[in-house]
Amino acid sequence: MIVVDSSVLIDMYRRIDNARTSKLRQIAGRSQVIVLDVVMLEVLQGARDDLHGLRLEKNLREFRVERAITVDLAVEGAQYSRKLRALGITIRKTVDIIVGTYCIQHDHQLLHNDRDFLPMVEHLGLKEY
Repeated sequence: MIVVDSSVLIDMYRRIDNARTSKLRQIAGRSQVIVLDVVMLEVLQGARDDLHGLRLEKNLREFRVERAITVDLAVEGAQYSRKLRALGITIRKTVDIIVGTYCIQHDHQLLHNDRDFLPMVEHLGLKEY
């Protein structure tokens, strides 16, 4: 399974063509792609108005939407954050820790365009798509 981050979805909805949006468009079945609830929140927060928000929500629901946060994920995500901080690396957004930890826990690949995930790839075993 492939989890897609808001950084790619936002580019796709803005019709920005790059390597990652091309990868997302090339995936045969949208059922292979997971949009986490926290990623959905990030994307929907950027809607211009309610109508735009409804269109974005409809588009996002074409993917498999899953709940990200659990107590176990919160504990493990905090451990990952502390591990990275001990290496002098601070992840800027809690949502990125949640997304990265979810992918690691479920052995999913992450399609992203966000440098905050790179330390998770290097030090925590996060798999990129």
